[in-house]
Amino acid sequence: MKKIQILILVVSSLMAFNSHAAVKIQQWQTSAGAEVYFVENHDLPIVDLSVNFAAGSARDSAEKSGVAGITRYMMALGAAGMSDEVIANKMADIGAILGGSFDVDRAAFKLRTLSSAREQAQALDVFTQVLQKPDFPEAVLSREKARIISGLQESATQPESISNKAFMNAMYGKHPYRLDESGEVETVAKIKREDLQDFYNTYYSAKGAVIAVIGDLSREQAHNIAETISNGMPKAVEIAPIAMVDYPTKPVEQRIAHPASQSHILLGYPGIKRSDPDLFALYVGNYILGGGGFVSRLTEEVREKRGLVYSVYSFFMPMAELGPFQIGFQTKKDQADAALKLVRETLDKFIKNGVTEKELTAAKANIIGGFPMRIDSNGKILDYLSVIGFYKLPLNYLDEYNKKVASVTTAQIKEAFNRRLKPENFVTIIVGDPSAK
Repeated sequence: MKKIQILILVVSSLMAFNSHAAVKIQQWQTSAGAEVYFVENHDLPIVDLSVNFAAGSARDSAEKSGVAGITRYMMALGAAGMSDEVIANKMADIGAILGGSFDVDRAAFKLRTLSSAREQAQALDVFTQVLQKPDFPEAVLSREKARIISGLQESATQPESISNKAFMNAMYGKHPYRLDESGEVETVAKIKREDLQDFYNTYYSAKGAVIAVIGDLSREQAHNIAETISNGMPKAVEIAPIAMVDYPTKPVEQRIAHPASQSHILLGYPGIKRSDPDLFALYVGNYILGGGGFVSRLTEEVREKRGLVYSVYSFFMPMAELGPFQIGFQTKKDQADAALKLVRETLDKFIKNGVTEKELTAAKANIIGGFPMRIDSNGKILDYLSVIGFYKLPLNYLDEYNKKVASVTTAQIKEAFNRRLKPENFVTIIVGDPSAK
């Protein structure tokens, strides 16, 4: 029976949601102050649930970097007297899946369970205990700290990790967005159980939590689940918003020696917030610049015409505050400067001249044509519900998505890129540069 239940959940995660129908999002607040976003869908006998907290790595301090990530991770490794093994077995017995995610802004917990009464009740009971009564066992903390430190030491030798860390440090300075999501070796080593408990008490209250639910439930059932989850969380404390991001006032370039055969290069600038009115103009424009794979300008100029790189990309990462705009590529060490020069020239030309109507028409067709794949499963819609709730986006965000893309003009793209990006003040990181000392 267990194998059958797990198979149902795995197969159902791949089954299509009717993406041609509007996604009807119901929204309310629990008595404890949590925001709830619910989509009722009885196509499959499953329930997908996530709870998001403003407890990402940006809530760490430099002195205790790593506390936020370890707190989220360890909450599922011991709760209400249950060991990590007991929690895993209870979920496996009913074919439920416990997961989650963590980034600079958010700490999230996810649950997928069958909607049948017994399976759903047991899965929700364990899930609720994890959220409300984490134990943070000392023995598990010691084990996980050793694992994390080992991973950090390994990452410190990898060019990709080195470049990413240097890039975020150079771009964000003293802003908490610079902090590594895993922490630092010296800070993780000092983390104590009390640090995790204090962080949990501060950032895991119901007020500010976003509960997203989709699946085989009625509105009343979803309401009861949300109430049960939120009522046992810590009492709310006032949490300060994340500090504003300052724009760089001068360029930064770091060349870091590394024995890798290729240079790993990143360049960029603070980009946009998740709720930014320029989001769609910049998103569509970036698809043409470097987000569209083989149909992008950067790929055409740097890879196809000159063969300087195997791949090159660009993206905006909108966050609560200004997330990064980033261009990245790898190339042979003796071609690093030539490739970097060409990337900069391509970007400058893009910002100065904008895009053509032909490019814009093709980009819109690809983005709009691919949109149904973004909402073709309950799991994907759940992720959107979480984003909509956490970043306070309009409830019709999904319904309006294609209209927003279709309305973007060449003039809007040119104006937005010229106003938001200042290449003369970009951060540039080159790891594996032969001239670096």
